[in-house]
Amino acid sequence: MTRIPRKLEETADGPLHSGRVLSGTGGVWQVRNDRGEIRGASLRGRLKLVSDSGVKLSVGDNVKLIEGERGDGWMITEIDPRSTQLARREPGGRAGERVVVANLDQVVVVFAAANPEPHPRMLDRFLVIAEANSLASRIVINKSELAPEQATHARFADYEAAGYPVHFTSVVNGMGLDQLHVAFDGKTSALSGPSGVGKSSLMNVLYPGLNLRVGEISESVNKGRHTTVGAVMHPLPGGGYVADTPGLREVGVWGLKPVDLPDCFPEFRPFIHACRFGNCSHLSEPGCAVIAAVAAGSVSTARYDSYSRLRIELAETEKRWSKRTL
Repeated sequence: MTRIPRKLEETADGPLHSGRVLSGTGGVWQVRNDRGEIRGASLRGRLKLVSDSGVKLSVGDNVKLIEGERGDGWMITEIDPRSTQLARREPGGRAGERVVVANLDQVVVVFAAANPEPHPRMLDRFLVIAEANSLASRIVINKSELAPEQATHARFADYEAAGYPVHFTSVVNGMGLDQLHVAFDGKTSALSGPSGVGKSSLMNVLYPGLNLRVGEISESVNKGRHTTVGAVMHPLPGGGYVADTPGLREVGVWGLKPVDLPDCFPEFRPFIHACRFGNCSHLSEPGCAVIAAVAAGSVSTARYDSYSRLRIELAETEKRWSKRTL
């Protein structure tokens, strides 16, 4: 977890308020203060130096605020330490992380039952990113009216068996919306998932008035167009926040060592310490309890296949970047 150095309080400049960063564009951040007011804010000059050293202000950060010198906005004087963060690899295969949202309670990963066709291996990557960031996850399978119910439930049964809450929803007929609404109450949640699965439409139905932009599905490529430029956090009427995040076409598992990957699959955890060898990779070693669990049906073959592919990918990435740093 990234720890942000605290700045000294500067009460001589006026009353110090607490706030939550909701969005940011071009150096201007929308912040909601402890009185519920939302205004633009900029980073104080000395805090910019801290940001430039590698720690950057992100949506979801809790901050300290004072009135700007001309009284027309706020100045952010301090960034509080983060309790959690959702980070992903920099796009384009570059080393480093990009913090998507800070101080979350849960990640809500949304996929569609159809249009666009769901790809379980991509879903596994989203879940691993959340697990690697020590964040609870729940899965929403939206557009459930577009596929046979029994087949859709069977397709995602492995995730329920792994312990993830799975919601089957439809904006068209209202399926599952009441239960999903309860799951957001009082929590700070990030909506994640591919483009075009209906994240914005879901939130507009659950919380009328948010007016999130709704994208169209391109029939030519069957991929959703990006409708959200950056993460935007919305206060919810009943308490809590929801962050609408961009559709992520490239999902990379940043900074995760191959040895730590097994713990990012919850269904592996009862078995990973029962292997014959303490440094078991759970790929081919004799006496591997995870492989035995797969053979016995206690662990999904499909989920294990995702694990194997990710493990190999992480090992190759680790080797590649270690050579670059020599």
